[in-house]
Amino acid sequence: MRKNYSLILLLTTIFLGFGLCALAQDNKPNIILILADDLGYADLSLTGSKQIQTPNIDGIANEGVNFTQAYVSAPVCAPSRAGMLTGKNQVSFGFDNNLANNQPGFDPEYAGLPVHQKTVAERLKEAGYVSGLIGKWHLGEKEQFHPTRRGFDEFWGYLNGGHDYFTSKEGGKGYLAPLVSNYKTPQPISYLTDDKGDECIDFIRRHKNQPFFLFASFNAPHAPMQATEEDLALYNHISDPHRRTYLAMVHRLDVNVGRILKSLKEEGIEDNTLIVFLSDNGGPVDSNGSINAPFNGQKGILLEGGLRVPFMMKWPDKIPNGKTYTQAITSLDLMPTFLEAAGIEVKDADGLHGKNLIPFINNHQHTAPHTNLQWRFTISASILEDQWKLIRLPDRLPLLFDLSRDISEQNNVAMENPEITRSLLKKLGDWDLSLPHPVFLEGAEWKVRQRDLYDRKYPLVQPDIK
Repeated sequence: MRKNYSLILLLTTIFLGFGLCALAQDNKPNIILILADDLGYADLSLTGSKQIQTPNIDGIANEGVNFTQAYVSAPVCAPSRAGMLTGKNQVSFGFDNNLANNQPGFDPEYAGLPVHQKTVAERLKEAGYVSGLIGKWHLGEKEQFHPTRRGFDEFWGYLNGGHDYFTSKEGGKGYLAPLVSNYKTPQPISYLTDDKGDECIDFIRRHKNQPFFLFASFNAPHAPMQATEEDLALYNHISDPHRRTYLAMVHRLDVNVGRILKSLKEEGIEDNTLIVFLSDNGGPVDSNGSINAPFNGQKGILLEGGLRVPFMMKWPDKIPNGKTYTQAITSLDLMPTFLEAAGIEVKDADGLHGKNLIPFINNHQHTAPHTNLQWRFTISASILEDQWKLIRLPDRLPLLFDLSRDISEQNNVAMENPEITRSLLKKLGDWDLSLPHPVFLEGAEWKVRQRDLYDRKYPLVQPDIK
């Protein structure tokens, strides 16, 4: 009898162990990263727009956490994405510039996300995740950089930095290139933002019974500026036709974010899905009709308008509802946040530059996530420490702003604070000298364009309804 009892106890322990393992697998959160492209900070109702309502995007913050001082690691598309998907400041592996035509003297085989850098999709495989990328890649077009070789099991979209919203052509180049996919023959484009929404919903439905990572990489409201007639009609009251088109594109983005969120509810997996929404950089005010108010600057430069983005997170099972988090964070924090949410230990040897945000927003960590943040992009470099932000440019004395008093970066106080200026320049210079050479460059003509963007005037208040 005692032997039978021992056998029963042993089998019970084994089956219980299997059950707990299965439960742990089931409790791994699905992860959805929704990325807008060239979205202006001021162009959500959440951030105070009087011209557009974005209830679905706002809802992620209202039902989760709104990060009010959130930065990306670069003010343009490709390097920002390289940092976000690796959890490392991209200049630490030579990704200083935007991807463009290869320049003389550089090896085109290196024009992309270096193959020795692991993406979040590659790391999540360790925990049994299936990963999908829907939309824009922009991290290298050669075979070794292809998303399906960088951890993504499924890819539907395009490899370059943008695409026409209504059409593609067989053999087309640039914005007219054919869509590509490794799991289906891409359907003809209807309106690209809607098509991406369709593919995201299809991915969710097909993989709802296993932990998944979905990178919903929208190109709205990136150029070309194209909207549907239906959406343009909603903004007939906007007198500027360029701005009208832009708002219609953002509206359609919000609609498709709502469709994704609705599909999670319909499939019964909303509570255990971690969702993040952000933009890859600030809005290019000079080209797409966006506004970054109250922040000065735009895409391409290191003023707040180029780096500071709407950033929100929702995970009903694990994080607060309706919380505002005011400490400075960065898109580099996403990799460690996702890994530890999935049960993957982040080690010092991983070399990640971000922090897991969950303990901070749940009040388990009471310090700020970062003592300082640093940026380098082509001609410029910057450091943020406490309320002080310094920007270094090649043709002038450094710029120093006290963001606690001057959120719009209107008053350069470098000369009034020489010790702070000197200290931040030294820290920025030491970091700069520790970095490797770029592995590729964009065209030299961009250097003057970027310098000149610092001297433009930018709207610092929200426009009226019309």
